[in-house]
Amino acid sequence: MTSEQPARPVLRVAFVPGVTLTKWRTIWQERFPRVPLEVQEVSQAGQRSVLDSGEADLCFARLPLETDELHLIRLYDEVPVAWVAKDHAVAAVEDVGLDELADENCLTEVNPHAIDLVAAGEAVLLVPLSVARSQSRRDLTYRPIRDAEPTTVGLAWRVDNPNDLIAEFIGIVRGRTANSSRTARERADAAPKKQARTPRPAPSQRGRSRGRRSR
Repeated sequence: MTSEQPARPVLRVAFVPGVTLTKWRTIWQERFPRVPLEVQEVSQAGQRSVLDSGEADLCFARLPLETDELHLIRLYDEVPVAWVAKDHAVAAVEDVGLDELADENCLTEVNPHAIDLVAAGEAVLLVPLSVARSQSRRDLTYRPIRDAEPTTVGLAWRVDNPNDLIAEFIGIVRGRTANSSRTARERADAAPKKQARTPRPAPSQRGRSRGRRSR
């Protein structure tokens, strides 16, 4: 019989469209090169379910989010924009108000069909700026909506998730340095081993010792 090998530590992070993880992934690789960070993009509709099912340990979610049995850290607000075809009337102004979009076919769910409608001039997508930027196309542009409420991105995880690495990732997102790492095991692995040194006697004691030997 062969003994079972302990499970390799891993952290699974989900994110909604528009969230960029590049900086945090880079820092994670530098601090924990032997611990995989698995990431996956999820729709806003599925951001809660990946946490409940255990598919992800943490999720960069776009509010609103039902937070029962969840921890949530609010991270930043997003500018709302109208995403339109480049020849749309909205593209000719610096910003736009909601009343000016009242007669438009306004959509909020980003999918290939919706984007095709926007490109054809048959719809306007109301999305966070980060989403429009992350899926930019040459035939589309966007303008800020001056009187729309901003959206908020937060980092969420289940209260009952026992993964110790969650605290490490939260620390990275919050800007905690490597020296303030909360994982004792990682601090111990990174710390140089110090050799024990024999304490030297005080000068007065050394002098008295030499004096006694010379008699």
